[in-house]
Amino acid sequence: METTSTEGRILDVLEEDAQASYSEIADRADVSKPTVRKYIRKMEDEGIIVGYSADVDPKKLSETSIALVGLDVASERYVEATRELKELEAVESLYTSSGDHMLMAEVRAPDGDALGDVISETLLGIEGITAAHPSFLQERLK
Repeated sequence: METTSTEGRILDVLEEDAQASYSEIADRADVSKPTVRKYIRKMEDEGIIVGYSADVDPKKLSETSIALVGLDVASERYVEATRELKELEAVESLYTSSGDHMLMAEVRAPDGDALGDVISETLLGIEGITAAHPSFLQERLK
C-alpha cells in the first residue's frame, strides 16, 4: 500500500504481518498504541479491514489441495450463483474479476481427486455456472 497517512502506515504493517501486536504496529507506524487501536477498530467498522488471514504454502499442506478456479457465469444467474458459491465450505475465497472470467474462486479439498470432484460436480452443478477453469497451486514462492 505504501502511503504516508496514519491509516496507510498501519495498514502497511498489517499487510506485512497480520499477527503484529498493537505495540509492534505502533512502533513500526510511528504512532501510539491507542491510535493503532482506534484506527484498526474504525477500519474494521467501515469494512476496510474485512478479516485477518494466514498465508499458506500449498506444497506444505500434505492433506490439502488448492486451486484457483476461473468461473464463467450466465449474467442472468450471477447473483444467485455467487450467493451459492459463498456458502460452499470448499470455497475459501471468492473474487469478482475483470480478466478472462467473471469470478475467481480459491477452492480447497483434501486431495487432487476431491478437488476435481468439487470443481466438476459442485461448482459446475450450480445453475448459471457455465465453465470452470482451474489452476492447481503447487508451491508458494512469495
